[in-house]
Amino acid sequence: MEWALLISVLTLVLMAEFVNGWTDAPNAIATVVSTRVLSPSKAVVMAVVLNIVGAMSGTAVAETVGKGIVEVKALDLLTLGSAVVTVIAWGTVAWRYGLPISKSHALFSGLAGAAMATAGPSALIWSGWQKILLGLVFSTVLGFVGGFFLIMLVLRLFHRSTPHKVRGIFGRLQILSAAFMAFSHGSNDGQKFIGVFTLALMLGGPLTHMTVFHVTWPVILACSLTMGIGTSVGGWRIMRTMGVKITRLEPHHGFAAETAAGTCIELASRLGIPLSTTHTISTAIMGVGASRKASAVRWGVAGEVVTAWILTFPICGALAWLVANAAIAVRYLLH
Repeated sequence: MEWALLISVLTLVLMAEFVNGWTDAPNAIATVVSTRVLSPSKAVVMAVVLNIVGAMSGTAVAETVGKGIVEVKALDLLTLGSAVVTVIAWGTVAWRYGLPISKSHALFSGLAGAAMATAGPSALIWSGWQKILLGLVFSTVLGFVGGFFLIMLVLRLFHRSTPHKVRGIFGRLQILSAAFMAFSHGSNDGQKFIGVFTLALMLGGPLTHMTVFHVTWPVILACSLTMGIGTSVGGWRIMRTMGVKITRLEPHHGFAAETAAGTCIELASRLGIPLSTTHTISTAIMGVGASRKASAVRWGVAGEVVTAWILTFPICGALAWLVANAAIAVRYLLH
């Protein structure tokens, strides 16, 4: 019975990683597609490969998620599975409506809701949530400011160049910035479900004997490949929202947004700070758009995106709490 539950939970984690690749990873290549620097097929191949490489580049974020957000003793396989179910459900709804929500925040709030169903607020680890709050600053403030000032620097350096020359230069540079963004997404977002997968193995699998949280290569490979497959299957809805609907982008705009966002994400990854890559690239795109004039950003669309961000925490937290309580009740009745 325990092995069947473990396999079920691990399958759910991989499904959530697939949804992550489906809905979050396309953010990395949205701008390079919208500016027509790369075709969607070529951009997806690049994103798949570099997301996988990025996910393999370190384990700091995986360790923060796996052992630093909620007390491990407040979770078991049943409650962990309840948290992951909420990520899949909310991520699928968001994909249906083309909303680039944060799978990171869905996961954090899902873990919190599930843990509180069994142990209450004491299950939360404040130092880990401080990192999450710091990640909010990285993803929103630094994303917007970085995008704004980087595009202003580009415009100042190339103000004497013709539009044709600028497009030619940044058409090539944007391939590099999109690659950097895809790698950084893997190094942060890709690692989160690696941490959850490892946590499941420690709660009820072959790693139960381990006293120190340690991420193994087979787990990294399984999760990163699953995320890559998700990106290759269904990323266009999110790409359209991020690269077309928020503001009109040219290659130099895309370069500035991707470089600013990728830098913020990579810095956070090396510090073990789990942040939302969706928030980071979204706010970087808004910052780039606002450099022209405020009306260059379609604030109505931006508002819908921000609303989805805000709703993610309470919806996923409450849903995970309900699912976990229901699962606990069913287990009690069966015994």
